[in-house]
Amino acid sequence: MPAGGEGGTSGRGPGRFITFEGGEGTGKSTQIRLLAQHLAAAGHAVTLTREPGGTAMAEQVRTLLLLRGEARMDPMAETLMHFAARADHLAHCIRPALAEGRIVLCDRFTDSTRAYQGAGHGVPLTQIDALDEMVTGTTQPDLTLLLEVPPAVSRQRRVARDGVGGGDRYEDLADDFHARVAAGFSQLPARYPGRIVRVDGSGTETAVAARIAAIVAERLAL
Repeated sequence: MPAGGEGGTSGRGPGRFITFEGGEGTGKSTQIRLLAQHLAAAGHAVTLTREPGGTAMAEQVRTLLLLRGEARMDPMAETLMHFAARADHLAHCIRPALAEGRIVLCDRFTDSTRAYQGAGHGVPLTQIDALDEMVTGTTQPDLTLLLEVPPAVSRQRRVARDGVGGGDRYEDLADDFHARVAAGFSQLPARYPGRIVRVDGSGTETAVAARIAAIVAERLAL
């Protein structure tokens, strides 16, 4: 089984770990916030975080990674920066929260590295999996919600949110890059069928939130 496959929990605490994945404009940030509100209203202790980021050090790395500029970052350097931020995030945010029995909701995790740096930039998945095993270890998600929308919807949402030519360095990349990222994401549910669930991100925020809440209730009894 590839590294990071089916969501092991050994040695990481009694909490639950849920990640949100998807390309640009799929609605992840909105839906993760709505799920956090839903779970908190049901009486659960929730930690809402994101990648890259979640700690002071990781947020500094995020700034570097998302900064728009003329120079193209080396794909392996970019990958290592993501894992450096992830290591700090795990040590100082995710693992302590799980040890306290909290539900951790994370906007992006290693699957984004597989899609963006792997499928998008061509870093071999074997190398990403090796880094994941070293950095993440057994602290794998219990459930990953992969939001998907048609490319036209994604593009429309990005323009509505950021304007033409707006957004961060990743959003500024060409459509063929985003097509490779989408293809990379689409292959992950077959690779990790026990962990990743596809979610139709089309429709109203309320309708998508209801789909997600139903999946979380079915899979994790939350």
